[in-house]
Amino acid sequence: MVSAEEFNVAEIRAALIGTRFARGLQHFASVDSTNARLLEAAASGAPEGTVFVADEQTSGRGRGGHTWHSTPGDGLYVSILTKPALPLRDALLISLATGLAAQRAIRECTGLTADIRWPNDLLLDGKKCVGILVETALERDQNAALRYAVIGVGININHPSFPEEIAPLATSLRLASGKPLQRSSLLIALLRALDHELMLLEDVSAPREKDLLTRFAEASTWARGKRVKVPEQGGYTGVTAGLNEHGFLLVASDDGVLRTVLSGGVRERE
Repeated sequence: MVSAEEFNVAEIRAALIGTRFARGLQHFASVDSTNARLLEAAASGAPEGTVFVADEQTSGRGRGGHTWHSTPGDGLYVSILTKPALPLRDALLISLATGLAAQRAIRECTGLTADIRWPNDLLLDGKKCVGILVETALERDQNAALRYAVIGVGININHPSFPEEIAPLATSLRLASGKPLQRSSLLIALLRALDHELMLLEDVSAPREKDLLTRFAEASTWARGKRVKVPEQGGYTGVTAGLNEHGFLLVASDDGVLRTVLSGGVRERE
């Protein structure tokens, strides 16, 4: 049995000096949802770089209203406030950038290379270990620009097992690597990597979306050539055919139509 690691907020902040997150970290023993709490704080004017991390969530949320299995002390449950200068149509790029940051952090801390299932899940051995949920608000003048985004990341770290109903679908870094991991080490690596990804997104002098989309396609086996089933538009099957300029997945469906997937839920077709 692995005892729950206590977060040392001062040490984590010190390790984040030079990033936008160095001053904004707040730790909770238990909350309903870090995303819900941070959305409230953002609406009240919380600054960019505010980070809420919890040992346990009692009502953790994923995309599509799904819950997130959040046993106390075993996982990383974190929400991050950012205010990128992006139009609403490019909001999905934040999720893709976060996936790359999480992949990099896991590789740095464990040596494992997780696959990224478009747009927001990371998999090890075909099982989910990371979920990402990005929730946004628009500028008050309704000019279709983002006011802020709250990035929620849930990572299964030291879970020794999972409930029977999700055990075939979920894994943890401990199960995949065979050894426990410090949550604080992964949190630091994640926030450093995410700060770097956000800087790339904010660099108006560079073709940010093209570089991001290229790197995402190289990092994910799901971006191209994967036979999938898609629940939208009445449900269809086909083969993934890359990403469009805004980061949405393209699928060459079996009826000969090239379709754009607008939400998650894409799964491999057996």
